Amino acid sequence: MEELIIKDLHVSVEGKEILKGVNLVVHPKETVALLGPNGHGKSTLLAAIMGHPKYQVTQGSITLDGNDVLQMSVDSRARAGLFLGMQYPCEVPGVVNSDFLKAAVNARRETPVKLFEFYRAIESASKKMHISMDMAQRFLNEGFSGGEKKRNEILQMLLLKPDLAMLDEIDSGLDVDALVYVADAIQEVQKTTNTSFLVISHYEKLYKMINPNRVAVMINGRIAVEGGNEIIERIETQGYEWIKYELGIEIEKDDVAMNKTSIGVCATKEIIKK
Repeated sequence: MEELIIKDLHVSVEGKEILKGVNLVVHPKETVALLGPNGHGKSTLLAAIMGHPKYQVTQGSITLDGNDVLQMSVDSRARAGLFLGMQYPCEVPGVVNSDFLKAAVNARRETPVKLFEFYRAIESASKKMHISMDMAQRFLNEGFSGGEKKRNEILQMLLLKPDLAMLDEIDSGLDVDALVYVADAIQEVQKTTNTSFLVISHYEKLYKMINPNRVAVMINGRIAVEGGNEIIERIETQGYEWIKYELGIEIEKDDVAMNKTSIGVCATKEIIKK
């Protein structure tokens, strides 16, 4: 991958504008941490890049290596090297996990993968993710625990070797051991491939483990701040309120005192407590 370039991107969902002019570049082999309060457009951005039909792009552009992503179908975007590890992987009854994985792998190859080669690949990836090989014969995500679904998403990433892996809260719902498995897999891909990452998380711990090159903070449907990992540390200790006062950006949906909502505390949970 050369680079993903997003310019002045506006996206609406059911007639409501969520993204209001996003500008962002992801360079080759770069890991970008995407932060921001809940409801400010992070997941919307990833869904729009991947081509979810619910998200209507009303203005702006997305290019991957100079190619117009917005003119591609969803499957064409996947073949071009885009991958989305979903926050809530859905269950697909009737579709065997291994059949799905094999079809996905073949979609990015000129010739179909040989059975033995695929078996060795899925065996290796399953060991890395500490997933039983029995899960390969179960229906896709059906009956999987939340943590198993997330680890299965990363297993897909290991097999597909995407150019850009977008991970939407892939660490939510994981226990300590599973978080280590996921982080180790990301680190391996960072070191051994040219894959770039765009990673959403509410937890500083994951970011410390995968060491992003750059941090982008989304406020009110735009990228408000970009910089280094010191931004993550500041948000962890101070929340997002400093952005409002130092940059003069009025934070919409400011239902929770933002100086009490760290990167590791979901704003929704704080509202429920109240």
